[in-house]
Amino acid sequence: MTNIKPFSAVGIIAEYNPFHNGHAYHIKKAKELAHAEYCIVVMSGDFVQRGAPAVYDKYTRTAMALSCGADLVIEMPSLFATSSAEDFAACGVALLDKLGIADTLCFGSECGDVMKLNRIASILEEEPPEYVQALRQELKKGASFPKARKEALVSCNILDQEEASILSSPNNILGIEYCKAIKKQGSNLSPLTITREGSSYHDPVLVNHQFSSATGIRTSLKEHQNKGTEKDSVLQHIPDSVKHLVENGYPIFSDDFSLLLNTALLTLSKAGIPFESYADISQELASRIARQLPDFLPFDEKIAGLKTRQYTYTRISRGMLHLILGMTSNQVTLAKEAGYAPYARVLGFKRASADILSQIKKRGSIPLITKTAHAESALTNTGASMLLQDFYCSHIYQSVLQNKYGISTKNEYTQSVVIL
Repeated sequence: MTNIKPFSAVGIIAEYNPFHNGHAYHIKKAKELAHAEYCIVVMSGDFVQRGAPAVYDKYTRTAMALSCGADLVIEMPSLFATSSAEDFAACGVALLDKLGIADTLCFGSECGDVMKLNRIASILEEEPPEYVQALRQELKKGASFPKARKEALVSCNILDQEEASILSSPNNILGIEYCKAIKKQGSNLSPLTITREGSSYHDPVLVNHQFSSATGIRTSLKEHQNKGTEKDSVLQHIPDSVKHLVENGYPIFSDDFSLLLNTALLTLSKAGIPFESYADISQELASRIARQLPDFLPFDEKIAGLKTRQYTYTRISRGMLHLILGMTSNQVTLAKEAGYAPYARVLGFKRASADILSQIKKRGSIPLITKTAHAESALTNTGASMLLQDFYCSHIYQSVLQNKYGISTKNEYTQSVVIL
């Protein structure tokens, strides 16, 4: 391609939970539309934004991405990989920007119109006084934040109903947060969106067309696990080059963390440690948790029992996950003050694209971590704390994986970077 700039790269922020045909299409189109030589993926580690463990571990998902067009996979710090859409987006944008080599951020959206998403992002970034007041009123009525925000924008005549409907779709919401983060951070990244095709984000059923949702694939994987059946229906939605990783993989689900959740709740209660000191847990939610403390339910049932009109399932699930992983509100505050991304940890790269690492070392503004041994010593106190939190999260995940399947896994100090 004659119009490729030297070392031009497009960035993607993803979870790949798990990697499927739609993700492979996204990487291919992102490179084409951005005229980019490389694709850098900032990917969630072993836990994801909806407050759950990733269905496959981060090294398996890294291998999937590299097998299907990604050139480099960087781990998003766990504090923000399991945070709200706003913080998830802010961290992803900060990481890509500080690598110093990506000039475009490409994301999928139901809307497919980056100008519309950018306009809404500008409004939310500016926070007009009338909108802020209306938002408070909607929240006082007991509405969840996503619904309150949408209603506030309409009631102030800032958006009409058609425009506001954009805020009803999950990928649109995340796209708006990406655009907002770019503006807030003064990033040089240019937003680029691809219209999402196939199933909707939350569709739990696999379909016959090429692009089923990750939700549908996870649901099917769980059903196959419970019934002991084959995964053929899942494999048709996975790129050929990574089917062996799914066939031989060890899926993990929220309920696999039920014992850890109930133990964490009992331990914190006995020690007198307030639940609300943990990220995404308000005082009201903490009171509800305390009242239901003796209900030793599976993870998913526990969340369902705590759900109210005000709190979404995902918000509660994130709070419970933060309790298990020991992620406090204070940690999140300090990480934000450190610029969201004080380091970039490499999970994997393509051997043929190895020169991208040297370019990042030349152009980037944060340490690039390829080896974990003593890596924290090269970071600031907050950065070191964030990295050690990442290690802790993965060790929790690995312990559950070993316990469930009786297999031996490498830990964060013995696992090598994935190179394909």
